[in-house]
Amino acid sequence: MSSSLSHNKPALANQQHTLSLAQEVLRMEASEIDALAKRLDHRFSDAVTLILQCKGRVVVSGMGKSGHVGGKIASTFASTGTPAFFMHPAEASHGDLGMITAGDVVIVLSNSGESDEILTIVPPLKRLGVSIIAITGNDSSTLAKTADIHLSAHVAKEACPLGLAPTSSTTVALALGDALALCVLDLRDFTAEDFARSHPGGSLGRRLLVHVSDLMRAGDGAPQVPVNASLAEGLLEMSRKGLGLTAIVDADNKPIGIFTDGDLRRAFEQNINVANAKIRDVMHQNPATIHQNQLAIVAVEIMEQRKINALLVINDAGTLVGALNMHDLLLAKVV
Repeated sequence: MSSSLSHNKPALANQQHTLSLAQEVLRMEASEIDALAKRLDHRFSDAVTLILQCKGRVVVSGMGKSGHVGGKIASTFASTGTPAFFMHPAEASHGDLGMITAGDVVIVLSNSGESDEILTIVPPLKRLGVSIIAITGNDSSTLAKTADIHLSAHVAKEACPLGLAPTSSTTVALALGDALALCVLDLRDFTAEDFARSHPGGSLGRRLLVHVSDLMRAGDGAPQVPVNASLAEGLLEMSRKGLGLTAIVDADNKPIGIFTDGDLRRAFEQNINVANAKIRDVMHQNPATIHQNQLAIVAVEIMEQRKINALLVINDAGTLVGALNMHDLLLAKVV
């Protein structure tokens, strides 16, 4: 039995052979993308214009591996400001064509350009009056000839050692889709802030959408005492608000100082009489502040640069409106 089982064990990788093959695969796919870049012409620009002028959505479709690539392309369009979705061609023939309107642009992918499921839906798409952009690896294919615009994703050779598995061809098709989406993004003046609005749950969204005013302790939650307060009163305020600091404000409620837990430790080390000291005598003057309308990520940058853990928040008039510390930023996952 042990002898029989040994035949089912996978062959151990030869490191040199494996690395050489991996490098060759990457070189071949990179070479095909480079060849694609060199042969782009007016048809690519026409496709970009067609998508820019689209009054509806971009609908992407493809079977098998082309379908997986199409799903990624649709996702890229959607996340970069172009309403888009993927439609499975087999499902389209059984009712999903109802999702398409005359104002849409349809991008269809088929390496051979002869996929039955794709060719079946082309005539009804034509009758709907939608524009069709085809991405195929065969310039003479039925799909290439019937589309309004054909973009060639032809490759000289698949990177698969057997020459069978779609590898270079899917990479080229994906790169072509990325190029379309990003050119449209550029011409629409799509910004990083626009991207963040489509990704509010991601780290980029938090970095570009969350403002200081969204996180700060405001109103009664902002620790503050007047400049003539005693150190004991300042400590009581720190204890009540639980932020590890208190702002010291003047008669106009503008911050002129800050006192923190660290300052309290230093006061003990210097044998300062906590019961009798005034907070103005132990506070840090000219405290670091940030405007309430600034991005929270700016607060992180200021704290890191100045090696501090908290900031006082002000408004246009320079009046204290809140405070926040690094813990607040960590909880909001801005850091």
